[in-house]
Amino acid sequence: MEQTSYVALSRLVALTRQVEMTAHNMANANTPGFKASRAVFSDYLLNQHRVAQPASARTVHFVQDRATHRDHAASPTAETGNALDIALASDGFLAFATPRGERYGRNGRLTLDPAGRITSSDGNPVLSTTGQPIVVAPNEAQVTIAADGTVSTPNGEVGRLRIVRFAEPQKLIAEGATLFRADAGQEPEAVAAPQVMQGRIEESNVNPIIELTMLISQQREFEFAAQFVEREGDRRSQAIERLLRRRS
Repeated sequence: MEQTSYVALSRLVALTRQVEMTAHNMANANTPGFKASRAVFSDYLLNQHRVAQPASARTVHFVQDRATHRDHAASPTAETGNALDIALASDGFLAFATPRGERYGRNGRLTLDPAGRITSSDGNPVLSTTGQPIVVAPNEAQVTIAADGTVSTPNGEVGRLRIVRFAEPQKLIAEGATLFRADAGQEPEAVAAPQVMQGRIEESNVNPIIELTMLISQQREFEFAAQFVEREGDRRSQAIERLLRRRS
């Protein structure tokens, strides 16, 4: 297969990932705490051998998938009136205990499980500064969450939310829509003065109109690249047929 087709195929692979990522953003436009992501591409240069002048034609540019960029900028918040809904006005993440280990996220739509533990909507317990779940007694009717993350009931303080930040949040590995995992080289740092807002949730930072526009553009580019590969295949087939006819 000629390098022209390989270059076009590398673009098709890149566009496939772009479309999937854009569709994932759109699907989570209403997910609290969701952060939009973008694929990062670059040129992969390949020197051609036995190619005549001009010299500028000796480099082939392939599309190389390099990384995923995630927009961790704070999103607007919406008032819910639910005492267990919280939003972080500052940077940082809530810490959750999951079956796979400690994970981090900004989705503050919380609830109480049958054991009285404050958990995420997925059932993952929220961790306190001591690394343990925060438990509310069954007879406690009112829960107050202060700006510093302290959780209290009429009978007193029951714990303080563990809110952490990372030196390089782009290196966090996404798990699902709103949870992140830190690799071995990243250690969470406690946020000394978090700004917790009770009765509010952080909305998704996805703009559906922008995502839809990008999706249409990416689909058109994919169709163009696919047509190019198809036409290139037809061109080679016709050239082979003509050569065979001349020899026969």
